[in-house]
Amino acid sequence: MNASLVSLLPVTRDNYEAICDLPLSEAQKPMLASNTWSLLEAAYNPGYQVRAIQAGTDLVGFMMWVPQSAQRVSIWRFMIALPHQGRGLGSLALQAAIREIAADPAVRELEICYHPDNEGSRRLYARHGFVEQGLDEEGEDMLALLQLVR
Repeated sequence: MNASLVSLLPVTRDNYEAICDLPLSEAQKPMLASNTWSLLEAAYNPGYQVRAIQAGTDLVGFMMWVPQSAQRVSIWRFMIALPHQGRGLGSLALQAAIREIAADPAVRELEICYHPDNEGSRRLYARHGFVEQGLDEEGEDMLALLQLVR
């Protein structure tokens, strides 16, 4: 798939409801926070960045990242809607996010957490250079880290 087809766009009053309605499979729902909750978190926490994931003219997903320090950013939310899964869009969206986050010269590390049973996420992040660090402090999610090459 052509990388130029996938873009990360601001969340606006014109697309936030559609982002909240993006569907997941029943099996995926317990592994991901809702987009509605994520948008609410971002509205009340300065620095949280939210993006609509668009492929061509279609809204296909959602992403949110949070600065942990000047050197580290954490992707807290990342989803591709069920009808658009399996087409390589997640990989292209992740590449776009890495480029955008890495544009800040101070950022050296990018981390992501995912449900330990989510094999699709595990494979996707590993393909992009994320290395598993073990379970998070709560022992619930797998933490993976990407060192940004400068």
